[in-house]
Amino acid sequence: MLTFITGINQSILMKKLLLILSLIVVAGCTQAQNKQTIENIPPFKILKSDSTYFTPANLKKNKPVMIIYFSPDCSHCQHLVYEMKPKMKQFGDTQIVMVTFTEFTMLKMIKNFTRDFGLARYPNITVGTEGHTYVVQQYYQVKTTPYIAIYDHKGKLVQAFDKVPSMEELIIAVKKA
Repeated sequence: MLTFITGINQSILMKKLLLILSLIVVAGCTQAQNKQTIENIPPFKILKSDSTYFTPANLKKNKPVMIIYFSPDCSHCQHLVYEMKPKMKQFGDTQIVMVTFTEFTMLKMIKNFTRDFGLARYPNITVGTEGHTYVVQQYYQVKTTPYIAIYDHKGKLVQAFDKVPSMEELIIAVKKA
């Protein structure tokens, strides 16, 4: 009888061990898939402050792209843009797409952000909101803003920053693109 009970305990132990190993494998595959997913430019659709939409189809071909997921009222995002402005020439012909989750009804907030930082002077910068679709936020699994992803002229990921990089790091990553 004791042998039968020990056999049952071993069977339960093996099943638990198999379950744990399965969960580890699934988690690993999910992480690999997320890394693989961001290798390409996300399928965004943003509404600009002029009430027109901008999608990846509007990007110029064979040009690097920097996607910045931001919030207009985020002090880190504001500081990033403030530091980028004097260095804009170093970003070359990189297309900068700034995407926020601000509601469509709050387009004035985006308009004010664009005005306050003089972003209209830079034809390579596009600012808009994805509203409540959260496509870009979910694509990158953004937890804090700003989130920055830099793609080369073929649309392949060069580097992503989930925390604010130094301006030097950002410029080096853009030059790699």
